[in-house]
Amino acid sequence: MHLLLPIHVAAGGLAIVLGAVALSVKKGGTIHRRSGLLFVYAMLVMGTTASILEFLRSAAATNVVAALMSVYFVGTALTTVRPASRWTRAINVAALTVAVGLAFVSIVGGVKAVSSPALSPGGVPFRTIGVMSFILAAVLLLAAAGDVRIMRSGMPRGGPRLARHLWRMCFALFIAAGSFFSIRERVAKILPEPFTTGPMRALPILLLFGAMFYWLWRVRGRRTLPVVVRHDSTPLNSPAREEACADS
Repeated sequence: MHLLLPIHVAAGGLAIVLGAVALSVKKGGTIHRRSGLLFVYAMLVMGTTASILEFLRSAAATNVVAALMSVYFVGTALTTVRPASRWTRAINVAALTVAVGLAFVSIVGGVKAVSSPALSPGGVPFRTIGVMSFILAAVLLLAAAGDVRIMRSGMPRGGPRLARHLWRMCFALFIAAGSFFSIRERVAKILPEPFTTGPMRALPILLLFGAMFYWLWRVRGRRTLPVVVRHDSTPLNSPAREEACADS
């Protein structure tokens, strides 16, 4: 645990910074692709270490589900903009299983939590945790329904494909940012006192969702993916170019 905690903290901080960079820069450019791919790696490390730490410490269902959700969302966001292959299909099948399993755990944990009037060890009412568990379950079931549609009809192109990639990456970033900014003591260790107030801690989350909805509006109805691919020999706007994109 002593070794995992600093790795988890470093990966979480790096993920927040890289996610903000990828969300802010021109989509499809070199900075976007590289920062996005590094963001995925950081989130995978953060989510994996968080899950192990929670199991070792208390096995709090909500925290474990949130950690594994971050891994699920960045994984499926990445396969969305990768060429279809045996590996991407296998990852999508495994991810669907994970999403359904996490949704079930969230619902069961939510039912138990909302029935308790007590406070959690962190001072949060169990009923609040229960409501959050139901919200997480709803998001997971929505994502799982999208996975089923992809497996039946294939990966969409253009705007719908970009939107799937975008909202999943943003939700993973929300999990990382929410985990940090929701607790004042964590923020106070890094940022000055004026940034530890409730409104200031909520501001990054509002900016995140504002940016997400802005880009979802921008990519609506787009027929091709506005990215620069790695293979210069691929003709512009060809299906092969679109499939080979790396808009991570």
